[in-house]
Amino acid sequence: ALGLTRIEELFRDIPPAARVGPLGLPGPLEEPEIIAAVDQLLEKNRPRKGMDSFLGSGLYDRPAPAVVDGILQRSEFYTSYTQYQAEASQGMLQALFEFQSLWVELTGMEVANSSLYDGDTALGEALLMTRRLREGQYFLVPESLRWERKSILSNYARGPGARLKEIPQDSRTGRLDLGFLEREVRNDCFGVLVEYPDSLGLLQEDLPRLRGILGDVPWVVSADPLALTVLDPPGSWGADLVVGEGQGFGIPPSYGGPLLGLMAARRRDLRHLPGRLVGATTDPTGRRAFTLTLQTREQHIRRSKATSNICTNQALMTLAFLGYASALGPRALARMAEGMTTRAHELAQRLGSVPGLVVPRFSAPFLYEVPIEVSAMPVKDFLAGLLARGILGGVALADPRPGSRPPMFPGYVASTGPATSGKALDRYVAAAHEVLAGREGR
Repeated sequence: ALGLTRIEELFRDIPPAARVGPLGLPGPLEEPEIIAAVDQLLEKNRPRKGMDSFLGSGLYDRPAPAVVDGILQRSEFYTSYTQYQAEASQGMLQALFEFQSLWVELTGMEVANSSLYDGDTALGEALLMTRRLREGQYFLVPESLRWERKSILSNYARGPGARLKEIPQDSRTGRLDLGFLEREVRNDCFGVLVEYPDSLGLLQEDLPRLRGILGDVPWVVSADPLALTVLDPPGSWGADLVVGEGQGFGIPPSYGGPLLGLMAARRRDLRHLPGRLVGATTDPTGRRAFTLTLQTREQHIRRSKATSNICTNQALMTLAFLGYASALGPRALARMAEGMTTRAHELAQRLGSVPGLVVPRFSAPFLYEVPIEVSAMPVKDFLAGLLARGILGGVALADPRPGSRPPMFPGYVASTGPATSGKALDRYVAAAHEVLAGREGR
């Protein structure tokens, strides 16, 4: 119908200079040749195995018992389908209900949803929920909040026309400025975020006082699930929302995902809670049964009126979280947190004697993440030096985007894990001495 004889004639209106020329791709290879070529590329990578990792800041390498993967791979659970047909989904629905109950127990709250994408987007959803609960323009966040989280929160705030305002922290102790907070909650504020522990690993000792300072302003706590096995639950101080990242419970770090968003709230705010909810009820014969409940607020409603539009949840990851917590149990989890804390404090004490480092950077208490200031050289050069010696030293605080504001101090956060050994600490301290002394090699 077009009167063309060759397919190239379809593109004759495109100027030759704008056309893509030959790509210069190599010729076809036999399968063994392809495998050899890929292996050659992979040899350029440096495997994590054999290195000492002190990475953390929300993503943790904590080995999971084999039973966790065994549960996840069962065909009853390994499905992409949502459990709308309750009579055919009782097993998965009960697991999700138990997951919700576990997060409620850890946080001291009253109701939890059955997951969100990850901890950072759960923070964003918490911002939107507090905005539904209270009118205002400002959402207060800690000064130490990691730049990635601030960026995500700023994106979420843009829709309702809200703005973030930072709560200053003392340069010596790391404690929040409660005087600033008391003034600003009266200044068109619709919500306040506090981390537990915060992005520097610090524990804010004044948190039990916050409810009296905030009055009826919604209070969001971003909590580490493992820390909650040894700390008081935020619900006991009157928090309105508790969010978190569940990756550290049975989900391996894999290029940044998959992750697991956690959220719990007060029962009075149930209809404002985003995400799916699994409830317990009885079937026509009186037997206990589980079903998705209060779906109208999130599923069967106009998009503009829905409490969230996440389209799916992390159901398989909730099983990993539940399986990990159940396999280890509360006492083993608490012992893990205590052991990691002991190692972190030992690391801080030993690095504190290294010239050119300030450890710990603040006097506030911390658990298993240590804020470290590098005063003798650029942070990225110091961490690169550790990496060259087989040590993933920690996560830098600086925002790498051009034109970004500098962090609270030039430094990074190092995290200990359940596998952190005394020999790993020895290697870390020795490498730090070498890098700061300017010596090369191991």
